[in-house]
Amino acid sequence: MAEPRVFTSADELREATGQELGTSDWLEIDQKRIDLFADATGDHQWIHVDPARAAEGPFGTTIAHGYLTLSLLPSLIPQIMRVEGMRMGVNYGVNKVRFPSPVPVGSRLRARATLAEVATASDGGVQVAAKVTVEREGESKPVCVAESLSRYYW
Repeated sequence: MAEPRVFTSADELREATGQELGTSDWLEIDQKRIDLFADATGDHQWIHVDPARAAEGPFGTTIAHGYLTLSLLPSLIPQIMRVEGMRMGVNYGVNKVRFPSPVPVGSRLRARATLAEVATASDGGVQVAAKVTVEREGESKPVCVAESLSRYYW
């Protein structure tokens, strides 16, 4: 994987609007990660945590929670882009999240990001919207598509 793209100012971010920034490394989704997420969220639905029953279910195996896939963005995005030199950066949320296809246990995922929009926020920060597509190795349909929002303050 290439090094993450580094931005050091709001102007650099604005200049990159519309550009694809690259991809993260691949990350394998194992049953332990799925079980830990189930414990953290209280979502123990059998399609996620019961391999024997899931083997007879619609996917033939357990699948990761959609929100588990979404929760990987804070660890995957810094592999693609990094903002340095600001005094503070915060996760501001997400827009229009979709989970178009399942993530069977053992899948390898990576994120691909495009800088969608950079705007001055009402509180003086810079709001950055990144379109993030989480891909499953060997599949053409993404497993998650979301617009991730961050705010940076210089």
